[in-house]
Amino acid sequence: MSVTVRVPAKVNVQLAVGPARSDGFHPLANVFLAVGLYDEVTVTPADELRITCAGPDADQVPLDRTNLAARAAEALAARYGRDPGVHIHIAKDIPVAGGMAGGSADGAGALVACDALWGTGASREELLGICAELGSDVPFSLVGGAALGIGRGEQLTPLETGGTFHWVFAMAGRGLSTPAVFREFDRLGEGADIPDPVASQELIAALAKGDPDALAAAVSNDLQPAALSLFPELAATLATGRAAGALAALVSGSGPTTAFLVRDPESAAAVAQALVASGTCRTVRTALGPAPGATVAGAA
Repeated sequence: MSVTVRVPAKVNVQLAVGPARSDGFHPLANVFLAVGLYDEVTVTPADELRITCAGPDADQVPLDRTNLAARAAEALAARYGRDPGVHIHIAKDIPVAGGMAGGSADGAGALVACDALWGTGASREELLGICAELGSDVPFSLVGGAALGIGRGEQLTPLETGGTFHWVFAMAGRGLSTPAVFREFDRLGEGADIPDPVASQELIAALAKGDPDALAAAVSNDLQPAALSLFPELAATLATGRAAGALAALVSGSGPTTAFLVRDPESAAAVAQALVASGTCRTVRTALGPAPGATVAGAA
């Protein structure tokens, strides 16, 4: 038997970052929106745990125990006292090292797939607990939709969405390390009084109303200056999208993928065309949000 789970990418419509804590982590007010770019994770019984990967930039995906999909399988197996022997195959479509939680998505997908394959019957709370141990973005990859994440981003409160939001995503020519972006955030803010992060009530209201104009006025990303400092070329990509009519343009998470909120499919096509023609990015994708979280797509 094999089980396939489909799991979405995310965009941070708000990423408020507080000062570094003593453990090195930063408190966050992180408003996630799942969008319709998906990885598919398939697990099949095997003599030992192994990972394969196919799709765009698959050669950049680690195939050892550092991969969150492998760690998810091992964590669930350890909890239920069983051997973690599975073949995990990841069909990539979420950008690698792009600030859209592709690795976290694979961890959540593998967890749900192994739970179904092994029939462990883990509760939603158990799965979310394992996700939080794996990484800050992994719990949201499990639940999808829209949510506010506090703490490191792993403590989730679901948020209402009143409609569909149209997005264009521009993938950069290289990746950015999330730890490196946080280090640059700390360097740029050295000596400054960084406030505790607070979720924007205007942004939450805009999501609930399904109002793209109000959402565009409220989106923010405290990591964007750090990402631009490390990857200055992203400024040209952002400017191109704005000039083509995007309602809002921002770096997605820690980057380097840039995200453009648009009003409708026609606007999405126009912004995508302008970005491709500009030569300021490698590839362009359009997607809708919100999207469902990790979902069993098939079993054979």
